[in-house]
Amino acid sequence: MKERMPSGRFRSFTAPAARSFTLLLFTLMPTILLVEDDPNLGQLVQEYLTMKGYATDRATDGNQGLQHFMNKAYDLCIFDVMMPKKDGFTLAKEVRMGDRDVPIIFLTAKSMQEDTIQGFKVGADDYITKPFSMEELLLRIQAILRRSQRSADATEPTTYQIGNLAFDYQHQLLIHNGSSQRLTSKESELLKLLAQNLNQPVSRSFALKMVWGDDSYFNARSMDVYVTKLRKYLKEDPAVQLVNVHGEGFKLIV
Repeated sequence: MKERMPSGRFRSFTAPAARSFTLLLFTLMPTILLVEDDPNLGQLVQEYLTMKGYATDRATDGNQGLQHFMNKAYDLCIFDVMMPKKDGFTLAKEVRMGDRDVPIIFLTAKSMQEDTIQGFKVGADDYITKPFSMEELLLRIQAILRRSQRSADATEPTTYQIGNLAFDYQHQLLIHNGSSQRLTSKESELLKLLAQNLNQPVSRSFALKMVWGDDSYFNARSMDVYVTKLRKYLKEDPAVQLVNVHGEGFKLIV
């Protein structure tokens, strides 16, 4: 790889410098998660977006897509609606539990109005019906990312009001009437996830994957211990309850 000098001459990078420069360029590329079960369409879209300057990861079902999302930060997601194991709507709901802001585009073969409405209800930013042109998809992605960039300075809150309790996530403190309870890192991460979904159910599996990294039996038992501790801390305000939702997980109610 070469760098242009002010005099018009070129200077060659050394191999390590070239690798570092390539890595920097890759890091600066917008990242997209594509979840599409059609291998031909998936590969075509991935190759096209990569050619246009987007670092694109591809998954072939909803479970695999969620695993990708939990392991990496993405600037935009593209989900097919009809997929095996987990459909696009369910995947979007789970993604929204952990990230309310990442843009989501749905791809679908359906054109029924109720499907479009359902997509927007679960947090879609756009909706494209198959077949579609790659140019149209690219223009929609560019428009959404421009809007997203304009609001990028709005940082994620670090404090949450839970009834009469103030939760300072940054300093891992739960504050009530001037007194504070210091929380562990796991307690803080779990309470943040619940506070972000106040009065909404959070599945056990999702919470385990987001906070502990996987939903193994031993991590599940560990989470139960942390839930018990959080309930004890939250008792300072009787109006606040952390309840079990049968067959789903937990709900933080105010």
